[in-house]
Amino acid sequence: MASEQALKIGELAALAGVNVQTVRYYERRQLLGEPVRTRAGYRQYSAQDVSMLRFIKRSQALGFSLEEAGELLKLDGEGELDRTEVRRIAQERLDEIEIKLRELHRLRSALRPLIEECATGHSEHCPILEAIDGN
Repeated sequence: MASEQALKIGELAALAGVNVQTVRYYERRQLLGEPVRTRAGYRQYSAQDVSMLRFIKRSQALGFSLEEAGELLKLDGEGELDRTEVRRIAQERLDEIEIKLRELHRLRSALRPLIEECATGHSEHCPILEAIDGN
C-alpha cells in the first residue's frame, strides 16, 4: 500500500462516519479484513476500507443486521453477483419489517384510546396504568 493512500484508524473512522471502536468491532466480527500494519504495529487502511465501512452503515440504515450486511458485502465483492441471494436477504428483511409495522399499528390502536380516556379524566383510575397492570 502506498504511504499516501494509507489511512490511520482515526482517519478511516472519520471518513466513514463511525468511531474508532466501531472499526475495531467490525474487524473482530470479520466484516473488515485484517489491516496492513506498519513496523511499529499501527494499522493502515485504504480507500476500499472506507467504502466497505460506508456500505455496512448504509446497509444498517436500510434495516439490515450486521450479519446481513456482512453477507451482502461478501456478495458484492464476488466477481459474479448472485442477485437471487441478495433478493432473498432483502426479502427476509422486508418481511420482518412488515411484521414489525403490523405490530406497531396494533400498539398504536391500543394506546390511542387509552391516552384519550386518560386525558378526559372520566375514570377514577388511570386507564393506561390499569391496562399495563392488567387488572
